[in-house]
Amino acid sequence: MYITSKNENDQGSQLLHQSVVTLDRIIYSLAKTPNGIRLMVQADQDDFRLTLFDGERTHHGNETLVSACLTSENAAALRTQLPWLKPVALGLKTSAGMGDRLGLATPGHVRAIRKMNGKIAPIFTQQSIRENTRTGRTPQQVIDDAMWGIFQENWRDGYGADADHLKTTDDIDVCLKAGYSFFTVDPGEFVDNRAENADLINLRNYAKDLPSELNMEHSGLLNQIITAEHLSLTFDEKTLLKSMVKYGRAVWHVFKMYQYLLKNAGARPVEFEVSVDETDNPTSHAEHVYIASELRRLGVKWVSLAPRFVGRFEKGVDYIGDLKDFEHDIKGHAAIARVFGPYKISLHSGSDKFSIYKIAAQATRGLVHLKTAGTSYLEALRTIAALDPDFFKEIYEFCRNRFETDKVSYHISAQLSHAPIPSAVDHLAELLDNFDAREILHVTFGSVLKEKAPDGSFQFFDRLIRLLKENSELYAENIERHFLRHLTPFVMNE
Repeated sequence: MYITSKNENDQGSQLLHQSVVTLDRIIYSLAKTPNGIRLMVQADQDDFRLTLFDGERTHHGNETLVSACLTSENAAALRTQLPWLKPVALGLKTSAGMGDRLGLATPGHVRAIRKMNGKIAPIFTQQSIRENTRTGRTPQQVIDDAMWGIFQENWRDGYGADADHLKTTDDIDVCLKAGYSFFTVDPGEFVDNRAENADLINLRNYAKDLPSELNMEHSGLLNQIITAEHLSLTFDEKTLLKSMVKYGRAVWHVFKMYQYLLKNAGARPVEFEVSVDETDNPTSHAEHVYIASELRRLGVKWVSLAPRFVGRFEKGVDYIGDLKDFEHDIKGHAAIARVFGPYKISLHSGSDKFSIYKIAAQATRGLVHLKTAGTSYLEALRTIAALDPDFFKEIYEFCRNRFETDKVSYHISAQLSHAPIPSAVDHLAELLDNFDAREILHVTFGSVLKEKAPDGSFQFFDRLIRLLKENSELYAENIERHFLRHLTPFVMNE
């Protein structure tokens, strides 16, 4: 029999039935209480495992119930008892990453993934160090928040945790400590865009500054014709030098980060992704071959690679560009990945790119990873718009005022002058379907979450979180509906 503590029962508490796990004579679950959602652990009163959890204890006969806050310490304790709550390596299966900037979206993510019937492997924990800074969260908080959502929905079929867009070994350290299983290295600052328009003489001069380990003779690519299924790429001197100059230092940085990760992960299984998508110019097929060939020569093993595709992958909106050009581009990258790997092609800034999902799934033959982040935050705003239109209007007006400042670090084309003003919209939620308004709301998320009122309190954050927690089912329904649109095109017909 499930027991609730006397204090909570007096006020009324609600067991989240889908969360209940009975294992080795102990019951774990979550319950909604007047003090928020709490972890409930019930066992014989002399069961030593109860001592792992810090919380309020009540006794009923020979049984004890621990009612515990959702702290990092209690999350760690629960992972020791329910091993499926620990992130794992996912391998080459079609996969999707689901960033969550508020820590409340995972139940909806789980529900959408569950409807894929095992065809898509989930990464329920995904956030970059940059996003952590903007949201004021730590990698540990991100992984714990996702874990509570996974536990709530009783997901036991494995999931990954992506430490996204890492740039330094310090980033690796903090994410290893938190328990991440998937490490995305972003060497974008080492990409040399001078190569794009340099002549042969300048390319030769630029190449002299590369690490000696990357000289042309070591690569073995000079004057070679590399075939990858339908592709045939000739590496004359200029083609090779352009690839070397543009990506050589990036390759070396990835190599060093990989070595550091392996050394510090020890025997723990980890997966590695290479991301060169945040660059000024597309990654050519020859450049992709150079990256893959050199990384393989240096002993790097990776599960996925994110090239910079043709067209524009802007935040929170559909693909911008010619679909036939994209199809040609990704088919080439996918062929290279099958020959030099196999490894998955990763679609970064992949949320809401509905026009290309089927193309990507078919071109990669399922060797694909979709990475999303801010779209879950936008669904939170959609939920707020339905619950409290005046509050949403306040947020939107603030975002309009912040946009010109906050857009600087993003590659977006939204214009403030094109975004509707609130008084011109009959239903405010429609703003979330408007291209310019959607990007404005997306790129200002950090300011919304951190803005303080004159008295030092949060101007938006506390109200936003309270509304979402009080209406968690509505938020989960919105997330599930939205992610089914993302995931369904990646389920290949057998």
